[in-house]
Amino acid sequence: MYSVLWEPMGDGKRVISLADNQALLWDLQESPTKATVSSTATLEGKGQLKFTSGKWSPHHNCSQLATANDTAIRGWDLRTMSQIYCVENAHGQLVRDLDFNPNRQYYLASCGDDCKVKFWDVRNVQEPVKTLEEHSHWVWSVRYNQSHDQLVLTASSDSRLILSNMVSISSEPFGHMVDDEELSEGEDNPQEEKVKEPLKDSVVSTYEEHEDSVYAAEWSSADPWLFASLSYDGRLVINRVPRALKYRILL
Repeated sequence: MYSVLWEPMGDGKRVISLADNQALLWDLQESPTKATVSSTATLEGKGQLKFTSGKWSPHHNCSQLATANDTAIRGWDLRTMSQIYCVENAHGQLVRDLDFNPNRQYYLASCGDDCKVKFWDVRNVQEPVKTLEEHSHWVWSVRYNQSHDQLVLTASSDSRLILSNMVSISSEPFGHMVDDEELSEGEDNPQEEKVKEPLKDSVVSTYEEHEDSVYAAEWSSADPWLFASLSYDGRLVINRVPRALKYRILL
């Protein structure tokens, strides 16, 4: 079994397991001690296809699943367990991880052994909407901030963790918009700018506290400005979003 995915929303009574070429949807409602398989999806094609990653979408009433196998990314409708989209060569090498944008229902991030991080609109998977090439080795993990989706973490076996500000493809591409009340308050100073200049896509910080491959990165579920990374040598590092960027986003 490669991984187990809990339903991102709801009462947590459904679980998906990825094992070899099968995705199994388990129902935990009938019994607290026994799970039953409610439906199954199977990878079909030439060779021995195996799932390498998966992510349950928090959108569409939790009815969609994204999976990776080799260099491909596939989308599944969990109501029928049928494939709804496929990106055949999403990355030049193995796809390592996936993550859905928590605020934009069709946006999906992926990373892989080609050292790239790609952002997709699953309604049109011909080309990624954005590509990052900041790492020099395999990228193992990509994570959206659950509150401020322009903030993206990527972890790599180049021993680095990178925090990027992907504002152009976020749910607030123009930054904080000034409302009428704020405009009226600023009328006393006509030289004051009414609308601040929007942020641009950039690398915010590169963290190099690790001395070995960084395999995982996660945002705190309690504090949206706090995140952790874990490397092969067992080192756990906790960091915060730089204060200047935090207030630029909030104010």
